[in-house]
Amino acid sequence: MTTTFRFTVNGKARTVKTEADRPLLEVLREDLGLTGAKYGCGEGQCRSCTVLLDGKPVTSCVAPISAAAGKKVVTIEGLAKDGALHPVQEAFAAEGAIQCGYCVPGMILTTAALLERTPRPTDGQIVDALNGNLCRCCGYPRILAAVRRAAEMRGGANAGQD
Repeated sequence: MTTTFRFTVNGKARTVKTEADRPLLEVLREDLGLTGAKYGCGEGQCRSCTVLLDGKPVTSCVAPISAAAGKKVVTIEGLAKDGALHPVQEAFAAEGAIQCGYCVPGMILTTAALLERTPRPTDGQIVDALNGNLCRCCGYPRILAAVRRAAEMRGGANAGQD
C-alpha cells in the first residue's frame, strides 16, 4: 500500500508517494535524483549511504522512508551553502582525503554531525564517530587529518589532542 510522505530535503519541502518500508536511499536516488549518497552494502554496515536526519547521521539504505516523515534530511548535495563548500568539504579536499570518493559523502556528513555536537573532538572521539564508515582505499590517516582541519576551521583550536 502506498502512502504520501512529506519531509524536507536540503531545505526544500518534498512529497513522495510510496510504500512505507521503502529505503530512504532508494527514494533519494530514484525519486528525487539525489545520487550523492551511495549504495554500498545495503545492510547499514559500510555507511556510504549516510545522510543527516534531523542533524543525526543515519544509514539511508536501511532507514525506511517512513522514518523521514515530517523531518529534515540533508544529503551531501545540500551541505554546501550559497555556492560555498562546507568547512568539512573544504578540509577533505585540502587534506587529500578524497580518493575514489565512494565513502566520502558518508564520511563528510558524519563529520559535520560530529562537529555540530563536539566542536573540538579528540582523536578518540573522531575515531568513535567515524567507526563503521568504511573507506575502500584505506585513506584513514588523511580522513583523520581532514576532520582535525575542519574542526580548526570551525574554531576548535585543540582538535585532535587526546
